[in-house]
Amino acid sequence: MSRAGTATSEQRRSGGGMFRALRVRNYRRYASANLVSQTGTWMQRIGQDWLVLQLTDDSGVALGVITALQFAPTVLLSPYGGVLADRYPKRRLLQLSQAFMGLLALVLAILVVTDAVALWHVFVLASGLGAAAAIDAPVRQAFVSEMVGPELLTNAVSLNSTIFNGARLVGPSVAGLLIGMFSGNTAPAFFINAASFGFTIAALGSMRVGELFPSQPVARAKGQLRAGVAYAWSHRDLVLAMALAFVVGTFGFNYQITIALMARAEFGLGAEAFGLLATVFAVGSLSGALLSARRVHRPRQRFLIGSALVFGVLTVITGLMPNHASFGVLLVPTGAAALVFSVANNSFVQLGVDPQMRGRVMALYFMCFMGGTPLGAPLIGVIAEHLGPRWGLLLGGAIVVVAAVVAGALLARGRSMRLETQRERPWLRLRVAAVGSPRERAAEEVMAGEAPGVQSGQPGR
Repeated sequence: MSRAGTATSEQRRSGGGMFRALRVRNYRRYASANLVSQTGTWMQRIGQDWLVLQLTDDSGVALGVITALQFAPTVLLSPYGGVLADRYPKRRLLQLSQAFMGLLALVLAILVVTDAVALWHVFVLASGLGAAAAIDAPVRQAFVSEMVGPELLTNAVSLNSTIFNGARLVGPSVAGLLIGMFSGNTAPAFFINAASFGFTIAALGSMRVGELFPSQPVARAKGQLRAGVAYAWSHRDLVLAMALAFVVGTFGFNYQITIALMARAEFGLGAEAFGLLATVFAVGSLSGALLSARRVHRPRQRFLIGSALVFGVLTVITGLMPNHASFGVLLVPTGAAALVFSVANNSFVQLGVDPQMRGRVMALYFMCFMGGTPLGAPLIGVIAEHLGPRWGLLLGGAIVVVAAVVAGALLARGRSMRLETQRERPWLRLRVAAVGSPRERAAEEVMAGEAPGVQSGQPGR
C-alpha cells in the first residue's frame, strides 16, 4: 500500500471532529503558514483601501475602481489557472504565484515609505495582485484535495474558510492600529504582507510529496478549457451553484467597500474604528466557518438557496442600522451567513466534479464568484457616493434576496434555467425547462447530500 493509501486508512480510523483535517501533516503545515499569509493579506487590503481614500479625498468611486481592478483579471485568467492546475504540479505553481504576490506588496510598501506613491501606482499594483490571485485561487483550491484526500475535503474547505476569517479577525485590527500609530502611514501593513508570503512558500517546500493525493495530470491538448466549460454546463447543480455565486459575489460580497464608506462617510470614524468594524464582521464570518466545519456530506441545493436568502436579508437589515454600534452588532450574523453560504457553495462544487476536471471547474467557479466584482464594486461605489453608503448595502442585499427567491421557485417547481445563444435575433434566449418528477428530484437531492465526492450519474443530482 502507498504512503498516501496508508494516510487514507489512518484518516478513516481517526474519526470525526471539527479540526480532523489538521491530523494530516502536509495540510497542518500549509494551514499554519496560510494563517500568517492571510493575516498579511488582510492587512494589505485595509491599508490599500485607506490609502486610496487618502489619495482621493474619500472617493467611493475610486474605492470601487481599485476593487474592480484587483478582481478584473479573474474573468480573463482564472480559467487558464484551472487548466494549469490540471496540467502541472500544483505545489510548484503555488510557490511561484506566492512569490510574485509578495514582490508586488514589497513594491507598494517602498513607494509609500518613500512618499513616491500615486493613485495610478496603486491601480497598477492592484491589477498585478489580481492577475496573480486569478492563477493562484483555482490552483490552491484544487491542491486542497491533494493534501487531504476526498474523505476530508469538506472539512478542509471549511477550515480554509476558518483560517481566512481568523486572519480577517486579526489583520484589519492590526492594520488599523498600525496606520493610526504611524499617523496614517500605510507602509508597515504592506511590508508585513510582503514578508508573510515567505511562510507559505516554506511550508509548500517542506511537504512530504509521498503523502499527497495527486490527481492524474492532464496531457497538454487543444480544447481543454472548452471541455471544462462543457462539463460544468452539462451539470445543472453546478450551474445553479455558479449562478448563485455570481449574484452573491457581485452584489453581496462588497463589504470591503461598504464597511469603509459606512465607517468614514456615514459615521465619521477613523482608521482604528474602521479596522474594528472589519474585525467585527470577521467574528461573524469565523463563526460561520466553524459551524460549517461540522458538515460531513455534500450540501444540498436547497441549503445553498436558503443560506443565500438569509445573507441577503441580513445585508438589507444591516444597511438600515442608525449608528455605528448597531451597525457593528448586525455585522456579526451577516458575516456568519456570508461564510455559511460561501463554504457550502465551495464544498458543493468541489465534491460534485471528477478529480481531473476539478482545476478547470473551480476556475470557472471563482470566475463567477469574483469575476462579477469588476461590475459590482464600481456600481456599489457609485450608488454609495451619490445616494449614500447605506444604499450600497440595501440594493446589494435586495438583489441577492430576489436571486435566491427565483432560484428557490425554479427548484421547487422542478425547472432549470439556461441562457442559450442563437444565430438569429434575439441572439440570447432564456430557456426554462422541466427537469423531472418531484420523486426524481427528491431522489437526486438525497444522492447529492449523501454521496460526497461521487458523481451520481444524473444531470441534476
